Parts: sequence; C-alpha cells; structure tokens
Amino acid sequence: MADQPDSSEKTEDATPKKIEDSLKKGQTPFSKEAPAFASLLGILTVLGVMVSDQTRDLMAAMSRLMDNAASYDLGQGADVTALFLDVYRSAAIFVLPIVTLLAVFGLAAGFAQSSPRIVGERVRPKLERISIKSGAKRIFGSQSVVEFLRSLFKFAMIGSIAFLLLRSEVPMVIRAVFVDPTLLPSQILSISIRLLSTICAATIILVAADLTWTRMKWRRDLKMTRREVKDELKQSEGDPILKARMRSAQKDRSRRRMLTAVPQSTVVIANPTHYAVALAYQRAAGGAPKVVAKGVDAVALKIRELAEGAEVPVVENPPLARALYYAVEVDRFIPEDFYRAVAQVLYYIYSKDGDAAAAARPAF
Repeated sequence: MADQPDSSEKTEDATPKKIEDSLKKGQTPFSKEAPAFASLLGILTVLGVMVSDQTRDLMAAMSRLMDNAASYDLGQGADVTALFLDVYRSAAIFVLPIVTLLAVFGLAAGFAQSSPRIVGERVRPKLERISIKSGAKRIFGSQSVVEFLRSLFKFAMIGSIAFLLLRSEVPMVIRAVFVDPTLLPSQILSISIRLLSTICAATIILVAADLTWTRMKWRRDLKMTRREVKDELKQSEGDPILKARMRSAQKDRSRRRMLTAVPQSTVVIANPTHYAVALAYQRAAGGAPKVVAKGVDAVALKIRELAEGAEVPVVENPPLARALYYAVEVDRFIPEDFYRAVAQVLYYIYSKDGDAAAAARPAF
C-alpha cells in the first residue's frame, strides 16, 4: 500500500497512452442514468405511437379467436399446436416491435457514450471479486455512498413529480366511474403518457449532470504523477542513458567502417591537425570524386595516420578541407562547386611535372 501514489500527487493529465490502455481494459466513462433515460423515452414512444394500434390489432385477433372458438377441433395434438401457434403469432406481433424499439433506445444510449469493445479483462475471473473484504469495501466505500445518495435523490425527485401529477388527475379518475367503461383504457393511457413525459423532461437535467460528472471523474481517476509520466516516456521512447549509449555505439561502428575505406582512397585533404577529408576517384570510371571518410581532431589525425601508412597522398589545404567537411557527407559525391578546386588537387597528385604542381598551388 505504501507504493501507491497519493491522490494529491496526481497532478498531471493522463497521456494518450494511459487513456488508450484504460479504454482497452474497458474502463470507459459510462453514465448509468443515460440508459435509464433512454428506456423511459422508449416506453414513452411505445405508449404514444405503438400501443394503441398494437392493442387494437391484438384485440381484433383475440376477438376473432373467441368468435370462432367452435371452429377449432381440439381432438388431436396437432390441432392444439395449431391453436397455440395462432395465439403465439398474435402475441409476438404485439410484443416484438415494442421490445425491438426499447432495445434500440438502450443500445443507442450505450453506443453514444463509448464505442463497443470486446474486453476480456472485464469477464476474467478474479479472486478479489469473491473476497469478503473487497466486497465490503465496494458496498460501504465512498463510491457506494455517492451512488446511494444519488439514487435516493433521483427516487425523491421522480416520486414527487409522480405524486403531484397524479394528484392533479384525481378529479378525472373520479369522473371515469360515471362514464363508459370502454373509455377507461384511453384515459389510463393518457395519464401514463403525461406522467412519463414529465418524468423524462425532469430527468434530462439529471442525465446531463451525470454525464458531465462521470467524464470529469474518469479524467480525474486517470491523472498521473510526474514520476509516472517520466516512466511512461522512458518506456515509449527508451531510457535516455541507454539511447545515448546506443548512439555512441552506432557512431563507433560507423567511424570504424569509415576508417577502413581510407587506405583505398585517392587523396586526403587536410589542414595540419583539425580537419581531414579522404576522397576516392577513379579516372577510368569518370564521374565526381566521393568523400569516403572525414573527421576532426583525433579522427582527423587517425585518417592522416592511416593514409600515410597506406601511402595515400595527403594534401594540406585548410580552407578546402573545412569546406568539404561541412558541405559533403560520407559516401556522397562532391557538388559542382568543388569540382575546380578538387581537380587541381588531383592534377597536382597525378602530375609528375613540378611546373604543374607549382601551377596548382596558387589556386589554394
């Protein structure tokens, strides 16, 4: 328990990864009031639109059955089955549209809050679900107290609305005793529709408040401490120390691979100690010279050492060495801006004539 962070330390908003993990576990903001409101709205729709016609059709079917009762021969089991199927078909025609409409309202209320997901974590057996201690904590915890008070408030509000509405309908109920009994169902239906309409109108405020509270609580529960944010960043992007070591290892491998190309280069252009650029050029193949290795300070000295050991010419030209180092990457051909200067260096190397060498120097 000591390892659990205090709620006061959770000051950072949840990261996208934390939210995505929560959704994968089925921990979504879900208001229980929305499906209840959808059910009331569905019942109101059924009473106002479907019940009258559906009841009339059912009563007509039952009347035909009663009027033609003598025509049914019940001497065999097949006859009883046929009668049962007629009754079942009439009842199904009455009930099925109502049940379908209520299901559609309930599903719409659920899908509107969060997209459907198959979450195995929610149905996986857990010992804490049968633990007496965990059960008592769920029943008597602060969350359960809040749920109880909210249910009590909702019951009191709906009960008060129903009481006030039904009290106003008492005179009509008394008058119904002295009118045609066939009008009683329509009067009851009218009272039911007005009652449900009033409850739905009052429940809208409760549903809106519960939706807002549910999402705020979900966001608050997902808040993270600064340490958790840093740990998640390390997991997603890698440990900075480990990444630095990996970059260093990659640079070492790249440097060693680059230095192995120095003995096969054509010329190394350098200043005395700080910069060195090794170029490879094949006169027979043509094309532009390619930078096969470059470096500064210790790497530059290593390039010069390898070049001298392999008898590769080293030409000291500080401006050209610095320009090539910053302008051209390894394993890239030099751009046209360097053609003339590099050509003079290559001419100096290939030429055995001292005049040509003397002619090459002033260009530097």
